[in-house]
Amino acid sequence: MTIIRSMLLFIVAALAEIGGAWLIWQTVREHRSAWFAAAGVVARGAYGFVAAFQPDPHFGRILAAYGGVFVAGSLGWAVVVDKFRPDRYDIAGALLCLAGVAVIMYAPRT
Repeated sequence: MTIIRSMLLFIVAALAEIGGAWLIWQTVREHRSAWFAAAGVVARGAYGFVAAFQPDPHFGRILAAYGGVFVAGSLGWAVVVDKFRPDRYDIAGALLCLAGVAVIMYAPRT
């Protein structure tokens, strides 16, 4: 159950961080309302709180592992929201990152 909780927290954190960054991007690059940027800042801040609920007590480990989730999540966001089509290298890179997450977070430790 701890691993499932951890994975769900990573997904929620990615949605908050990536979604927040996307909202800010929309404000700057697509000339959307300043409310988009404000919502983006709030979402990015929420990411930090979500990450703090990870069951592992080590900040560095959580942040390092989250980097892999961020890479894969960013590509997933791009596919769903921006209709981006990743190539095989994008997919291979994301899978390598997720393998790194699994090793960092879920390898058996004594």
